[in-house]
Amino acid sequence: MRALHIITGLGVGGAEQQLRLLLRHLPVECDVVTLTNPGPVAEGLAADGVRVVHLGMTGNRDLGALPRLARIIRDGRYDLVHTHLYRACLYGRIAARLAGVRAVVATEHSLGDSQMEGRPLTAGVRALYLAGERLGRSTVAVSPTVAERLTRWGVPGPRIEVVPNGIDLERFRFDPVQRERTRARLGLPEDAFVIGGIGRLHPGKRFEVLIRALVELPGDCRLLLVGGGGEESALRRTAEEARVADRVLFTGERPYDCDGSRGPDLPALTSAMDVLASPSPEEAFGLAVVEALAAGLPVRHACCPAIDDLPPEAAPNALRVQGDAAAYARALAEVRAAGPGPRTAPEAARHYCISRSAARLMDVYTAALGPVVRLPPAALRADAASLTTGPARTIPQPRSSEGVTSP
Repeated sequence: MRALHIITGLGVGGAEQQLRLLLRHLPVECDVVTLTNPGPVAEGLAADGVRVVHLGMTGNRDLGALPRLARIIRDGRYDLVHTHLYRACLYGRIAARLAGVRAVVATEHSLGDSQMEGRPLTAGVRALYLAGERLGRSTVAVSPTVAERLTRWGVPGPRIEVVPNGIDLERFRFDPVQRERTRARLGLPEDAFVIGGIGRLHPGKRFEVLIRALVELPGDCRLLLVGGGGEESALRRTAEEARVADRVLFTGERPYDCDGSRGPDLPALTSAMDVLASPSPEEAFGLAVVEALAAGLPVRHACCPAIDDLPPEAAPNALRVQGDAAAYARALAEVRAAGPGPRTAPEAARHYCISRSAARLMDVYTAALGPVVRLPPAALRADAASLTTGPARTIPQPRSSEGVTSP
């Protein structure tokens, strides 16, 4: 089987890194097209031996991307196209139809109750999403919670498949040696109580709540924020105004694997933490929470469908916190007072093993490859052919990779 994955961008983000991890476990020959931003994850995929093509899309209304994308699909003779994230799902489904592919699958990574990938869920966004969704064979929800949201939106139930995000349990296993090295590298005192926050730095994650909670916590408490985004400057100002700037450390975006870049990778950072705090009130899955559990961390969160969808005993040390900075300060103070516990992964983390997710996705692929009439109307082909075309380019492969071809 040959499959093409189409994604909006390949910067360091949950959906992007999830794609890289999945491709390591899928028994399928896969290529990747990124519409924009061939960032660190593109380089990581190339290092894994995956062919990555940057489409060079210039904006949401770059209709010239459609025939370019359709040409890549047609020339690659792919059996299946799998799209990820809003823009890629819209353009990818249309291009796949134009190319006459055998099956189209899309994964919905980031659908919340009021926003999707940071954009408000307006009537226009919803209408465009539903129009594109009908062009695919099936839509994958990363949690039952997202599946329920899709159903409420109007996506027919038989078209929805639940395939949870997966994690590499071994990569996130707690490492005491790595903990000591990482703390030393970051300048964190050995006896510091380190509160972790992982995710994109944007208002929806509410990391400012953790900064304000830090004001009410003892001086040995530190806040380690892992992620990048446009909210970093505002968060730094909040820390300065609260007079805790010297106790807040921003690491920027960090990869899952040591890739030659400066700074520790994400598993090393979770080993350095004492608790993971996730104040975001709206999540599609809660990947950072599951990764923290795999590292044996206690978790205090506002919303995590991945945990809510399991029995309470599956993650006994993942507790919900409702409220503002004061509520988080009380919850985190209780974790600190309890002292360190065993850093072993609970059943919830093992439930989301990446190999299990890959096997479930293969079932979706098998079903999608069943008989289906997909050829688009001749008028749609003619409209696409009349659009302005332009070149795509392949992400350069590291010298150490072998067997990677160019388009």
